[in-house]
Amino acid sequence: MIRIWAKKMKRSRMLEDYVAENRREDEDFYTRLEDCMEEICHRMDLAKPLWLDSNYEELNRFHRTRFHQDHFIEPIPFDYLEIEIIEMDDQK
Repeated sequence: MIRIWAKKMKRSRMLEDYVAENRREDEDFYTRLEDCMEEICHRMDLAKPLWLDSNYEELNRFHRTRFHQDHFIEPIPFDYLEIEIIEMDDQK
C-alpha cells in the first residue's frame, strides 16, 4: 500500500489537502504513485505537474517533493503543491 498526502500551499499556509492511497500490491511503486497523482489532480482540480529528475530524487531521499509554477503548464493560484509519502510498503 502507498498513501500520499498532497497540500496546496500559499504563503506558508495550507489552502487544501488530500490523501490518496493505492492498495494494489501487484503494481510497482511508480505505477501506484502515478495512480495516486492522477487521483490527487482530479480531486484538487489540477493539471498533472511535470516530473523532473529532481522531484524523483527528493521523493527518494526525503519522501516528499514540491511542484512549483514551472512544473505546471497552466497558471496556478498557489505557491506550490507538495506531496509526501505518509505510508508505503517495503516494495520499491
